[in-house]
Amino acid sequence: MTDIDFRIAREEDLSEIVRLLAEDELGARREELTDPPSQKYIDAFAAMTVQADNNYIVAVLAGDIVGCYQLTIIHGLSRGGASRAQIESVRVEGKLRGQGVGKQMFQDAIERAQNSGCSLVQLTTDNSRTDAHRFYEDLGFAATHVGYKLQLT
Repeated sequence: MTDIDFRIAREEDLSEIVRLLAEDELGARREELTDPPSQKYIDAFAAMTVQADNNYIVAVLAGDIVGCYQLTIIHGLSRGGASRAQIESVRVEGKLRGQGVGKQMFQDAIERAQNSGCSLVQLTTDNSRTDAHRFYEDLGFAATHVGYKLQLT
């Protein structure tokens, strides 16, 4: 699949992004599918757009959004003041999984990270997403750390 374009998401993309986020079992429990998207998604997107180095990227094929991911550049002091890229909320249209869309999305994300001067790309993934684990390992990612989360109310 070679005709995929990548661009920074716009507010009018929110319905499609939320649809992709809700398309799997975990997302279906976490996301709210409304048309138009609820105000909380609109507010969150607005907050992201004013935050430097925090972008939602969409993958577009034949005019349709078929994938998305969030890329945040984190500037830090560790590793000699290195910057790192955090990839979150990776989704590919269900019917297109296994056809190279995800690989192209990660190539795009890594290129954006390199262009931003990052020395590391990192991500987290739910323990239950075993197919995703294999996908990330095939791309060269290594499970080097244990992650913890604290759910806040």
